[in-house]
Order: sequence, then structure tokens, then C-alpha cells
Amino acid sequence: MGTTKDTLLHEVALTFLPSVGDILVKGLVSYCGGVKEVFDASHAKLQRAPGIGDTRAREIMNSNALERAAQELKFIEKNAIKPLFYLDSDYPKRLLQCHDSPVMLYYKGNTDLNMHRIVGIVGTRNATDYGKMVTEQIIDKLQSHNVLVTSGMAYGIDIIAHRAALKQGLPTVGVLGHGLDRLYPAQHKSTADKMYEQGGLLAEFPSGTMPDRENFPRRNRVVAGMSDATIVVETKIKGGSMITATLANSYDRDVFAVPGNINQPCSEGCNYLIRTNRAAILDSMDEFLEVMRWTDAENTPAPPRQLQLLTDLSPDEKMVIDLLQEHKQLAIDELTFRARMPASQVAAALLGLELNGIVRTLPGKMYALS
Repeated sequence: MGTTKDTLLHEVALTFLPSVGDILVKGLVSYCGGVKEVFDASHAKLQRAPGIGDTRAREIMNSNALERAAQELKFIEKNAIKPLFYLDSDYPKRLLQCHDSPVMLYYKGNTDLNMHRIVGIVGTRNATDYGKMVTEQIIDKLQSHNVLVTSGMAYGIDIIAHRAALKQGLPTVGVLGHGLDRLYPAQHKSTADKMYEQGGLLAEFPSGTMPDRENFPRRNRVVAGMSDATIVVETKIKGGSMITATLANSYDRDVFAVPGNINQPCSEGCNYLIRTNRAAILDSMDEFLEVMRWTDAENTPAPPRQLQLLTDLSPDEKMVIDLLQEHKQLAIDELTFRARMPASQVAAALLGLELNGIVRTLPGKMYALS
């Protein structure tokens, strides 16, 4: 897991803190200087943390988060589940670029969640024969491009995409709106069992979490955030896939929609996305591959980048470069945490490196070497 059991206990416990969501938790970790430090902090320190205040500080101090985390660790170990904390190197990097990304993910499977190419394919639960055919055609075209296919394990387009990926030998990951101790819908268990060997299942929810309605928009943001592009095949104008498309747009990701019959309710959403320029029209997979720059030549990884030897860097700048070489992309709060430096020092180092063309800013306030 790349971390000690005690550290993992505290990482999981962060997700059980009352009245503190993903954004505030990340701020707390940065403010306190570490994961365990959040639980060691005094009430006075906690209430000064951005967004916390007196009431939340008291709730944190009096919570049973560590006890609940200890129970969750037993479930994780018993079921061979891989926990992915947002500061872990194998946490989905694309998702990390999203400000509201989950602090913790639970994964059971065997594929790399940071594959070079990832596509989310979503759509209505009531797919037509046309939707099924188009989804299978999309997967067929992706087959030779080593693409990871993500979706939400729901009826209709979701499960069609997962099954088509399995058939074509592509890895596919189902993102769940509940814990990994159950599967909804249960009818998809045989497909899920195959996905453990050719992809897997991913959830941000701990065991015991039911597939409640409010969980599915959160599930949708993971599908959108971890994908390079989201393809909407069929959806009503108020379908859940419209939420996924909206989220993907907010994350500056590519969104594509398959045009459909103007008399079919399940095409209303796709046609609306295209008409309002919220999605590019997907009427040719060859054009899609060109837009995404997923040509055959790109199947061969580029040679490792050789950083020009610079001798006039400050110690802070060298630290930032070392971290970006190791982790490829990092947000400033992660850089601050890993460098063990004040945020102001890290920001100054990044500015100097940007001015010299050594570091560049990516969408989602991420940083990488130029």
C-alpha cells in the first residue's frame, strides 16, 4: 500500500469526520502539516483552520472517526481492497486535478487507473437498439488504442459499455455509488466478476453505504474527473448523464455526444448538448481519435525527458523540481505537504520556475515540468 497501517488508519478516518467534506479535509491536512497531525491538533488550532470554526472543531474533537476507520480497515484487508489516498502516487492523477476530488478511493481490480488514455462512456438506463449498436461501435474503434473505459455499472449504456470493453479485451472500471460490500444492480454481478480480472470496481464510499440517490452525482464526478473525455451516447434532457457531461465541462475535459432521432426522448439530451456547444458531435470515431490526438504513433511512449542541468537554482526550486520529476503532476497543496515547506515558499519557487520556462501550469491548478 506504500504506507503504514497507522497512517492508513488516519487517512481513512479523515473521511469519517463530521461536517467536513473533501475540500475542507484537504485544507485541514495542508494546514495541520499532515494526516495524523489533524487528529493531534488542539481545538484552538482546528478552529483557526480555513472553513472550520468553533462548531466543526468541536465535532472533529468529539468524533469517533478513528474507531469507524479501524472497522473499515478490517473490511479492506479481508476483501483485498486497495485504498487510494489523494496524496498516494497511484491515485488517479486526472481526478486529482478536480478541486472536489474524493480524499479516499477504494479499488478492487488489476488495472492502472493512470493509463495513458481513459474514456468515460455514459448514457440512459433505457438504451435503444441504436444506442447499443453505437456504444459497441465506439468500443470496437477504441480496441486498438489501449484505452481504459469507465462508466457507472448502471443499466443501459453503462453496462453495455463495460461488457463491450470486456469483449474487446479493453480494461474497464465501474465507478459505484455505494460501498464495495455490495453491487447495484445485483444483476450485473457476473460482469463485475470479470471486471476484477480486466479492470475493476472503484468507489469513494466505505462499506455499508447504500446506493442512495444522492450518491450518484458524486459517482458521476469521478467518472468525469478520471477520464480524458466523456462520451454521452443516449440521454434524456434531465438524465444523470447530463450531470456527468456538465461536470466534465467544469473540469475542462472533452465532452462528446452522439446525435440521435429528434423524436426520441433518449436523444433529447445529446442533441441539446451538441446544439448548445456543451459537447462536440460524435458522428465519426476516426475524427474523435484525431481530436484526442490518439494516433497510432502515440502508442509508442515518448522517450524520458532529460531536464536541462541548471546550477543556479535555489534549494526550494530544486526540491520542487525533484517532486515534479517523481510525481509528474502536483497541486500546490501537495507540493507544500511533500516538500514540508510553507505555502508561500513553494509559491515563490513555482513562480521563479515558471518565469524560466521550467514549470508549466495545467488545468485544475496542477503543476508539471515543461
